[in-house]
Amino acid sequence: MTCELTILMPCLNEAETLETCIKMAQDFLKRSEIVGEILVADNGSTDDSQAIATRSGARVVAVRDKGYGAALLGGIRAAHGKYVIMGDADASYDFSRLELFIEKLREGYELVMGNRFKGGIAPGSMPPLHKYLGNPVLSGIGRLFFRSPCKDFHCGLRGFERESIMRLDLQTTGMEFASEMVVKATLHRLRIAEVPTTLSPDGRSRAPHLRSWRDGWRHLRFLMIYSPRWLFLYPGLCLSGLGLVLMAWLLPGTKFLFSTGLDVHTLVYASGMIVVGMQIIFFALFTYVHGNNLQLLPANPFLDRCLRFASLEIGIVAGIALLAGGIVGSFYAVSLWQQANFGPQAPEELMRVVVPSVTALACGAQTVFAAFFLSVLRLGHRPSGVASGND
Repeated sequence: MTCELTILMPCLNEAETLETCIKMAQDFLKRSEIVGEILVADNGSTDDSQAIATRSGARVVAVRDKGYGAALLGGIRAAHGKYVIMGDADASYDFSRLELFIEKLREGYELVMGNRFKGGIAPGSMPPLHKYLGNPVLSGIGRLFFRSPCKDFHCGLRGFERESIMRLDLQTTGMEFASEMVVKATLHRLRIAEVPTTLSPDGRSRAPHLRSWRDGWRHLRFLMIYSPRWLFLYPGLCLSGLGLVLMAWLLPGTKFLFSTGLDVHTLVYASGMIVVGMQIIFFALFTYVHGNNLQLLPANPFLDRCLRFASLEIGIVAGIALLAGGIVGSFYAVSLWQQANFGPQAPEELMRVVVPSVTALACGAQTVFAAFFLSVLRLGHRPSGVASGND
């Protein structure tokens, strides 16, 4: 018969709790009259986990590549079910109560996330650091960066349509796999739902595999790398915009801010902000095009519009215009120096010409070479939404 559901449990030395989890899953399958299987993705256990799983009636697949994500990827590939519900084998999740997941999957949702904050977190089941800082902050960042509907990014109990998740081509092998699944599902516009689920204390006597600060950083790092807009584009726009405003404010003369005088020295910092901000903006475009070429980053309509506008020719023209302005300003500065017989100059006057000129020269050179580099990255790359002649 066609297998409708695979209940997948990643496993690394879970001999204390694995049998309990399998029996709960078997109880759910029997009570719900669902044709399904229980699959244990073993990640190199050195205890009796594999023997316990086999004896308890589960199917075991050995996954050589180490890591939480690697174990789950191996299990998803080996699953026979149309749907997969995955959960940790530490007895913290109730595998006998999966009705809401199945209901949503049968309604057509492609990813169904558990939400522990809605369902209930039993005392002692989640460290305060995770409950009040780690999970809320990382889930909030994920929702901000990617507009995801999920409010509990790291819930280990989740269900999905196997083929839909396979098409996402998930890559990460560590704990950040949990974030990658949600992020890619959101960006690829999969239908996502959340259901309340409970979290109980870990049933093992040993310490968990999760390392709070290390794995928290890996989640945050993934969210940042996977969003060129928030990592590069928005900071670059803010930095260069602030530099431009500051430079325009200081060019006419000395300004006072709360009785503090700001002069040409601050103007130099404004110049640095503009140059660095532009470089960060270019990094956003470089990262997006390269990631898109490798099919690591999905298409982004906003960045695609920017790239369609920023052709090689437009980049060269804009860069040459900035270079020309910088050269004109530099000649004007030399003429002012000549008027003083190439002697000492009043820095408050001359620097107001030199600093903007150098800024224009630096930004112009960056723009020209960035335009060429973008063209190199886009060689042989078909822009998103553009059909080839064979389509």
